[in-house]
Amino acid sequence: MKKAVCLLSGGMDSAVTAAIAGKEGYEIYALSFDYGQRHKKELSCACMISKFLGAKEHRILKIDLRGIGG
Repeated sequence: MKKAVCLLSGGMDSAVTAAIAGKEGYEIYALSFDYGQRHKKELSCACMISKFLGAKEHRILKIDLRGIGG
């Protein structure tokens, strides 16, 4: 099976892109970033979308952006 790493922010654009990949026969591997965003709801939405789309795996990587300004 073909595999696709889908960046999943929790918003509509990334959700649609991942859904298209799934519809085209790709096994979805979702990747989200925790960069200290104000609205943690984005990450919870990304988790829900990942489950809904049947992603094989969903990883959330923590990134410290202070080194490049915030």
